[in-house]
Amino acid sequence: MLLPLIIFEDESLVVFDKPSGLLGSPESTGKRRENLQEAVRELYGKTAACAHRLDRETSGLSVWAKTKPALDFVSGQFQGKTADHRYRALVAVLSPEQAVTELPHVRDAAGGLPDTFAVDHWIGRDSAKPGRMRAFARNGGDPAYSEFSVSERFGPFAWVECRPQSSRLHQLRVHLASVGAPVLGDEIYGQPAVVLRLSDLKRTFKGRGEEKPMINRLALHASELTINHPETKQPMTLTAPLPLEFEIALKNLRKFRPRAWR
Repeated sequence: MLLPLIIFEDESLVVFDKPSGLLGSPESTGKRRENLQEAVRELYGKTAACAHRLDRETSGLSVWAKTKPALDFVSGQFQGKTADHRYRALVAVLSPEQAVTELPHVRDAAGGLPDTFAVDHWIGRDSAKPGRMRAFARNGGDPAYSEFSVSERFGPFAWVECRPQSSRLHQLRVHLASVGAPVLGDEIYGQPAVVLRLSDLKRTFKGRGEEKPMINRLALHASELTINHPETKQPMTLTAPLPLEFEIALKNLRKFRPRAWR
């Protein structure tokens, strides 16, 4: 396979802009699927390893260490919660009737998401649904904490900056779904029926055939990361550009949002 776009590379690290749909490492089931780990190790050697986990469906910054000391230094920053990792997500702000969660929703006086909010629901395996995680009010799974800021509002959708303060599997997706604001396009924790189409925004839309959603994937992107470099020990900030479909969707949301959404 061709390696994804390289954002940064030196003797210690290589950082990719991983596309949505690409596995970071081989599946535990043993099923043979294309994954980034095999491609990286073929080029950089068997000692190359990922410094943190990124879901298959999530795009954006994927940091790989070329040496064991670099891996220990960088992964330690994620474990020690000193790495500043930021994601961008387009979320669907569901009504209480739509949301499938027993936990309290986070809403402002107008029924939307507050400008800033945090979620500290614990995260653990969902015993009723193998392969999935679930949120607990307390004492179920492991402690998890995420901070969120709403950058823009578009009626039933919101453009959100996400800052995970722990590293649980599917953490941001589970936390957002647990407060009734799942990531758009999340087939596991979201509402598959909730999609964003241009015809929802543009009254003069004249599409042909079956219209596809503007974002036809998980709308979650690892956009920015600040860590200390393993050799210089100095802070370095890495950024991954938004995927083109995110840019197009945001452009249309800003330009054609219905009056009722303002």
